[in-house]
Amino acid sequence: MTRQHAVKIFTFALMIPFVACGRGRESAGHQSDSAFAAMQVRGQTVMGVDQYASAHVVEDLEDGGRIVLDAENLSDTAGIVAIRHHMRDIATAFRAGDFARPFQVHGQVVPGTAGMAARRNTITYEATDRPRGAEVRIRTTDSVAVAAIHAFLAFQRTAHHAAGHEAMPGGVR
Repeated sequence: MTRQHAVKIFTFALMIPFVACGRGRESAGHQSDSAFAAMQVRGQTVMGVDQYASAHVVEDLEDGGRIVLDAENLSDTAGIVAIRHHMRDIATAFRAGDFARPFQVHGQVVPGTAGMAARRNTITYEATDRPRGAEVRIRTTDSVAVAAIHAFLAFQRTAHHAAGHEAMPGGVR
């Protein structure tokens, strides 16, 4: 075997793990894209809202947080009505300690929901209409409940690829 041939074999052997790692990332990205798309379909089914024609903003606040859901297009009146209906339903369900819908959308127990359910008597949920949708404001003075709310909101923000307050017009809080 010539030195040149040995170098080619050695170089090829070194490339295998890098190629495999690259494929792993592509596969993981594809799986992630597939998982996100599946969640979007479940979200539309559970929420009655086209997930690709609406946008979430999920914001931690000192006394809890808020979830904003707006239609992308102001002329999507059916979507806006569906969002408002969904957000009122969510506020009512969460008030009762019922977190079945987040489980159905995400296909897993959502972090923070057990704590929010356990402390439901210390948390208020208020749905408010917005020009293109609605928001649910979550408030409490219970520090353990705030931690549970923040865990829930962090998961929602990540899962929905949602922004925090920085996406709100003028940084509105």
